[in-house]
Amino acid sequence: MPHDLPDHPHAHLPPDPALRVKALETILTAKGLVDPAALEEIIDTYQNRIGPQNGARVVARAWRDPAFKAALLADADPVLAELGYYGRQGEHMVVVENTPQRHNMIVCTLCSCYPWPLLGIPPGWYKSDAYRARAVREPRKVLAEFGVALPPETAVRVWDSTAEVRYLVLPMRPKGTEGLDEAALAALVSRDSMIGTALPAAPGQAQP
Repeated sequence: MPHDLPDHPHAHLPPDPALRVKALETILTAKGLVDPAALEEIIDTYQNRIGPQNGARVVARAWRDPAFKAALLADADPVLAELGYYGRQGEHMVVVENTPQRHNMIVCTLCSCYPWPLLGIPPGWYKSDAYRARAVREPRKVLAEFGVALPPETAVRVWDSTAEVRYLVLPMRPKGTEGLDEAALAALVSRDSMIGTALPAAPGQAQP
């Protein structure tokens, strides 16, 4: 293969992925193709401003504030926008609530539509052909593979995200959390629990 030749430009890049990225950044910057300030802004956004910590805050507040929860379930977009969670891949949000009677699960069967401002970049498995196909056909089996065993009486509802509508699961609040503040509750909420492929952690338990 051409890339295996010792004099190919890629052969001079360091093997470590982080170093390779830095080397490419240096080359592109030197050629005037990348603005370092803009690149730092993008990195800061994805590291600190978007991600599952945002969704976890929303869930925790909904657990503690019935009025907030009701507004969120009725029309999520203005509620989320007021918190600063909006923009690309975060338009037209619908929040669906897990209950003892129904467990919700999110998939995008066509591509990988996903609420980036609330959950960050989608995991690889969410974009895989296997998950996208099987989540619709055999959701209980898929959930079992993620370690989620539901009672037989709990129905499973699969929601198909699209470019027009994206979904966020509001998990059930774990028992024994009545005295926890919002920050402590948010720490129990994982990204996967807001997709519906996991349950929130119990108090004192690490996130799955």
